[in-house]
Amino acid sequence: MIKICCIGAGYVGGPTMTMIARKCPDIRVDVADINAERIAAWKSDKLPVFEPGLDEIVREVRGKNLFFTTDVDSAISDADIIFISVNTPTKTYGYGAGSASDLSYVESCARRIADSADGNKFRVIVEKSTMPVRTAEVIRKIFTSRGRNFQILSNPEFLAEGTAMKDLENPDRILIGGDDSCEEGRRAIDALVSIYSRWIPKEKIITTNLWSSELSKLTANAFLAQRISSINSISALCEATGADVDEVALAIGSDSRIGSKFLKSSIGFGGSCFKKDLLNLIYLCDHFGLPQVAQYWRGVVEMNDFQKSRFCANVVESMFRNIKGKRLAIFGFAFKEDTNDTRESPAIDICKLLLSERAKLAFYDPKVSPGQICSDLGIDEKDSRVEFCKSACESAKGADAIIVLTHWKEFRELDYSEIIKQMNKPAWIFDGRNCLDHRLLIELGFLVRGIGKGNLS
Repeated sequence: MIKICCIGAGYVGGPTMTMIARKCPDIRVDVADINAERIAAWKSDKLPVFEPGLDEIVREVRGKNLFFTTDVDSAISDADIIFISVNTPTKTYGYGAGSASDLSYVESCARRIADSADGNKFRVIVEKSTMPVRTAEVIRKIFTSRGRNFQILSNPEFLAEGTAMKDLENPDRILIGGDDSCEEGRRAIDALVSIYSRWIPKEKIITTNLWSSELSKLTANAFLAQRISSINSISALCEATGADVDEVALAIGSDSRIGSKFLKSSIGFGGSCFKKDLLNLIYLCDHFGLPQVAQYWRGVVEMNDFQKSRFCANVVESMFRNIKGKRLAIFGFAFKEDTNDTRESPAIDICKLLLSERAKLAFYDPKVSPGQICSDLGIDEKDSRVEFCKSACESAKGADAIIVLTHWKEFRELDYSEIIKQMNKPAWIFDGRNCLDHRLLIELGFLVRGIGKGNLS
């Protein structure tokens, strides 16, 4: 039996290994993490990661060929293929702070693999985390300094949170970067290809050199973020001119050269990857003496920040330039629907700005806990400025405005004819995701503001 170990039981490692275990019942998959609380959650009925379809698959394979453990060293020792799926956050200290990736977790992981894995056995080490270009060289130096001649592959994830299980089952592509100039390198690439080809057509499995694979992940996220910032920049112009950003997006998206994906204007992009990978790309461009290229991508980040502050300014300006003491119902806090992930969620900066204006916020998100919201905002759960509600209707009761920050399906299906009766008048709705029926809301008596829509009422 082939044995796989994945170090890191987060949003990438957990779902990815779950899908491999399901599709390859003859392979033993161990997901190892030093965080005992997280591993306990993976073994429980309440998983630490919410993804549609994940819970059912975990229950199907857990204890059969999928196992979760805190015994990292044993899992490494037994494995033929070891995935590194640890966090690579943006550095907050020292050289490269604010842009470079913090590789301390990766380095620690590589050292632990070198200490725990037998160097006489053929082993494949797979970069699954998003790594800066040339990270494989850092890992290789750690291995060779300790007499370990392991083969290193880059296999970046291209998952979209909220659809991760669908993306894993039917991906656009699988990218594997390795050294095909030597026999052992080709053997390592073939080993990983043979696993994915169990359920993925081989024409969707792309093999490249290591550096192309590492850079492709950063570039993919940069291009997607760029499209979001581009349409958001046009949304500001739409509001100034009376155009409708959704109509503009439909018109340009119908052009086959452009396409319609990632042209939905909103309060901005979030999640663990886009901003982090953009900052890393900016750092690399500066590092290699390409300041003009760095500035180009820096503009994408700046536009995203501008969109959030512009949205908040619209809230304050619309509500008579005063939200002090007013109850604002916050619909959603996760960075997107169908996930409990709040990393880099636009809601964080927006809610901080609203709190700085001394508003009172009544939160409701179907998957994000009050503790997580408070942690992200840097406040205490007993803070008198915030309230945590069990439903959207409860949060809207007595509110002066509803602020939609996450595109949860249930927000579109609420009975707003009943909600408006419970709100202070005038009753405002600021739709930061353009996901509600604005025409109906106006007919019900709401004052509505969307993104790129101008003054609707």
